Order: sequence, then C-alpha cells, then structure tokens
Amino acid sequence: MDTPYLTLVNRAHPLARRPAPEELVPALPGFPGVLLLRPAARALRALLADIGAGEAIVPVSGWRSREEQEALWEGSLRDHGLAFTETYVARPGCSEHETGLAIDLGENVPGLDFIRPSFPDHGICGRFRARAADFGFLLRYPRGKEAVTGIGWEPWHFRYVGTPWAREIAGRGLTLEEYLHEA
Repeated sequence: MDTPYLTLVNRAHPLARRPAPEELVPALPGFPGVLLLRPAARALRALLADIGAGEAIVPVSGWRSREEQEALWEGSLRDHGLAFTETYVARPGCSEHETGLAIDLGENVPGLDFIRPSFPDHGICGRFRARAADFGFLLRYPRGKEAVTGIGWEPWHFRYVGTPWAREIAGRGLTLEEYLHEA
C-alpha cells in the first residue's frame, strides 16, 4: 500500500508534504481557484461526466494553502465558536485540503453555503455518491463515524484515494482511518 493517495491527514497525523504549485490544476474548467492534484482532478471530471452532472454540482473548495486554512479556522472561531469549528473545520496543518486530494462539492443552488454546502442523498448528488468509489473517491466523513474521524458528518467532502482503494474501503463501509488501522 505504498501510495501517496492513502496518506492520512487529521489532528493526530499532520500533513507531512505539501504539493508543489505545478502539481495542482483546476478541479473543473471554469473554476480556476479550486485546485486539485492532477489525478484527482482527472477522476473528478470523469465522474461528473459519467453521471451527466453538467453544472448541477459545483466545486466549492479544493486545495488550500496553510495560510488559507489558518484564515478559515480563525474566521470560523470568530463567527461560530470553538465547538462548531472543531466539528467542521480542520486545524491548520491537519486539513486534507492541504493535500490537494480533497474536494468539497455543492449542489448548484442559490445561496450556496461555502462552509457546509448542500449535497443531498438524492438526485444528481446521490448519483455522484453512488459512483464516487468507482472513480477513486471516498465520502470522507460519513454519518455515524464522527468518533472515528474526529470530524462531523460532511456529505459534501470527498477524498481521492484511487480506484482500487476507494472501492475496497467504501465496499467494506470503512473510513480511511479504519482501513489504514487494519492494514
């Protein structure tokens, strides 16, 4: 299992390596500020095309610099308090977004919330979720696994780990933490 795509990043496992700027590309055409590592962006585009998403699903947040993560953390603390922030925002250096492998997606609706975007279980978002593992993505913070991941349920947050691993992890109903603990 020697692959950078299975790198665990969380409070207990801070980011060891940041991607170089030349490794990052726009997640989707028309969203130049939402970046991913090239393999993750390629897989995301293929998945969205496969389900016929068109413009119904939009990227909300991809790669973040340490400075952006610090600003997000501080802003959430100020606006929402510690309990909310620790539930929904990773500490700087402990965010998957700093890897270039994580993407927050939202249903393209008016008033899109950029911290907790709408990504329902039905319709096009449900189709995305059902096909995600076939394109290498995991729903990273599933409902009922908050004690394992340390992050509240985030139906909008997906992590690229590569197709064979995503299929195995999702097929067994595991989180990345659980899968790596077993390995």
